Amino acid sequence: MKVENPVALRFLLQDELYLLDTDRPLYENRETAEHIIEKPEPETITQAQVPTIQVTKPEVKTPAVTFNYLGKNLKSFLILVHYPGLDFIADVHLTALQNILKRKDLEIDDVAILNMDKYNTTNHDELISFFKPAKLLLLGQAALPQGMAPLALNTPKQLNNYTALYSFSFNEMMESTENKKTFWEQMKTL
Repeated sequence: MKVENPVALRFLLQDELYLLDTDRPLYENRETAEHIIEKPEPETITQAQVPTIQVTKPEVKTPAVTFNYLGKNLKSFLILVHYPGLDFIADVHLTALQNILKRKDLEIDDVAILNMDKYNTTNHDELISFFKPAKLLLLGQAALPQGMAPLALNTPKQLNNYTALYSFSFNEMMESTENKKTFWEQMKTL
């Protein structure tokens, strides 16, 4: 609606209107036959409050990496294996590993056995961050995680806060008595 005489707004709009400072000179000293436009008190002039909207940025949380492993990792001893189609390790090889661990006064609950077949895209840093191993045993080339520093076969190596031993897989050890002996000699020092 277009109103030519601003005084008419008073009759059309029943609510109080407030003038902006830029519009005030237009309405000062204007008179109508019956009413004089009253100049509003400075205290009553208010500026429209613009609500402030707080935009909170959503927290980007990387889902925590979790692993399905055998054992409880009570002694911070991580054993990486590679068995396609199995959850952890072949039963025959698990029995052999348990016998090796018993010779070192360790139980299955003292270690964490992780099948890298299920985690082939997992990198070395993720494993170390999650398991925090004091000892790391890698059984076979297929068990090596991505981003792992090169290791010499059957030569323990100190890496950051843990000792790593890269050795034969159980399949390679079951085929050769010499491989078993070499592995056990290194395992005794780990």
